[in-house]
Amino acid sequence: MKVFCGRANPTTGAVEWLEEDEHYDYHQEIARSSYADMLHDKDRGLTQETWRPQFPRPMCPPGPQELPEPLLQADTKNVKYYQGIHAAVSRVKGRGQKATVLDIGTGTGLLSMMAVKAGADFCYAVEVFKPMADAAVKIVEKNGLSDKIKIINKHSTEVTVGQDGDMQCRANILVTELFDTELIGEGALPSYEHAHRHLVEAECEAVPHRATVYAQLVESRRMWSWNKLFPIHVQTGDDQNVLLSPSEMENCPGAPSVYDIQLNQVPRDDFTILSDVLTMFSVDFSKQVHSKPACHVIQFESVGSGKAQVVLSWWDIDMDPEGKIKCSMAPYWVHSDPTNIQWRDHWMQCVYFLPREELVAQDETLYLAAQRDDYCVWYNLQKTRYEAIRSDSHGERPVCECQAHLLWNRPRFGELNDQNRTDQYVQALKKVVKTDSVCLCISDGSLLPILAHCLGAEQVFTIENSAVSHRLMKKIFKANHLEEKINVIEKRPELLIPADLENKKVSVLLAEPFFTTSLLPWHNLYFWYARTAVAQHLTPDITVFPQSASLHMVVVEFKDLWRIRSPCGNCEGFDVHIMDDMIKNSLDFREAQEAEPHPLWEYPCRSLSEPQEVMTFDFRQPVPQQMLHTAGSVTLLKVSVSGTPTANRRFTSSAPFLNVGPGWTLMLSPTLSSFIPALVILSWISGSHPEKIPLTFKLENK
Repeated sequence: MKVFCGRANPTTGAVEWLEEDEHYDYHQEIARSSYADMLHDKDRGLTQETWRPQFPRPMCPPGPQELPEPLLQADTKNVKYYQGIHAAVSRVKGRGQKATVLDIGTGTGLLSMMAVKAGADFCYAVEVFKPMADAAVKIVEKNGLSDKIKIINKHSTEVTVGQDGDMQCRANILVTELFDTELIGEGALPSYEHAHRHLVEAECEAVPHRATVYAQLVESRRMWSWNKLFPIHVQTGDDQNVLLSPSEMENCPGAPSVYDIQLNQVPRDDFTILSDVLTMFSVDFSKQVHSKPACHVIQFESVGSGKAQVVLSWWDIDMDPEGKIKCSMAPYWVHSDPTNIQWRDHWMQCVYFLPREELVAQDETLYLAAQRDDYCVWYNLQKTRYEAIRSDSHGERPVCECQAHLLWNRPRFGELNDQNRTDQYVQALKKVVKTDSVCLCISDGSLLPILAHCLGAEQVFTIENSAVSHRLMKKIFKANHLEEKINVIEKRPELLIPADLENKKVSVLLAEPFFTTSLLPWHNLYFWYARTAVAQHLTPDITVFPQSASLHMVVVEFKDLWRIRSPCGNCEGFDVHIMDDMIKNSLDFREAQEAEPHPLWEYPCRSLSEPQEVMTFDFRQPVPQQMLHTAGSVTLLKVSVSGTPTANRRFTSSAPFLNVGPGWTLMLSPTLSSFIPALVILSWISGSHPEKIPLTFKLENK
């Protein structure tokens, strides 16, 4: 069955009605889930074949007491889970009991299959997402384990126990993988709480057994720039203007959401450590878990002086009660082996911004409070025990009060705080803004109108077509005494009438361009459509800033990011090809033809081609009626057979990351002018090693 769905086109700004398959949202969910990343979190050197010669139990990993030290220290999630499950089954069997496993959020059924191979008598595997549950049924059957694993397509809180229930009896082993970067963000606590009350025995074994959350207090101007608007200096001739943020923005606690990033890519000199690593709290999953709000306060002595601005946080999980089988998300500067850190994109590290920065002195006694509800964690720094206790009783989750954090995401804050970027805009604007200029800015929450006014423009208008951006920019203009100097228009460009511009013609059309609806670089081409829509309000000799944009690309080889789309095939000895096929089908549904936005600074790569200009867009002219199209090829710098280096140009590494062979996927990184990079995924369609890759780019004017 087909359904019609309204979808906003970020490039044109129009809502388009498209005919979609009734399961299109399932396909999108699967394609964007990065399930493959979780399956690739494994030890490539530890396989069923390497276990068998030393351990006779078929397809069963050794227990922690049997595992060689290098493998015991390996920080691969799937191996750790396998070890923990084997140990839990052994403990239950050692007590003379049958091992009945409850696997919540089973996904592919991998953990349940591990449990059966470790000796479990029966497994109940719960998966709420129907396409995933259907795939798990097929995967379990493919591996010949259907007689011992029952897939239950329900939310775990809806599962029943009893003769006519989903489960015949309560389980005595609880296995889950319900965690996200923040540990509890996927609802782990309520799920555990319900399971202990209704689905598992009182003295159950849990894998993982416990989780521990760590924090470290730091000063970091770079990270703080992702949260607050700094004073911005505008040099105009002999004068210098300083743009200030409103007091409401200065005092705002910020967005309540955690900022999860690949902290291992942040240079050590980007932050100053102000505390040791602090153990904030632990959750024992083998006992009754409570999801009600809680506050954990830790007293500590600061190890340095500076501005306390940011809390860096991560967690680890112990798969067994003794803590011998541990999986850690620790960043490189505190990791036991910084040169051998397992890459993950599903579990990273957390950046929490304090509600306000605090000056601290070395050896000062401080109190860090980690507060949580059932889904989120947030931090407060206190200087007295009384304040710490008070924060426990007033533990409301912080909410943005200034609206800037609703309009601007973290990278956007960093962009606006880039003084070098502002200086370049000022230098360019000096060439086009005159004392008789009538300027119109089309960007969301841009500071260009202020720059144009500081440079002496006669009149400045700015279009803010959302209520949030309209209110925010008015506050910023008022804080800088510009509320009477810059006119804010809350309209879409195509609805503009002469009266909105005081019946004046625009001589300078400005844009960064930046729009909050833009997910990919070329979505910012909305400016081109907006420029076309306001053409009647422009002077014949209009100056458009910027005059043009260009789309560039380069073929790159990623050190790790390729894993999120790479087929897994077999995982810890289990055939998961069905999962690979499901992801491929969903990608082929639409996502394979669309680019993915990624913050590429977090993902090391090296170039396999020279940068190449693909398209140019002349903003001085209206959008052409015909479709823009370009085709060509990219020459690889060096291509060789699998097993030898593939290129000699590197961005971040002195050693080859991957080997190009038949079926490998190459990724392109197109960028539109200075916008955020994105990815296009191209697959090789043959087993040969061509020197050129054919490419086609299209831009449709709908």
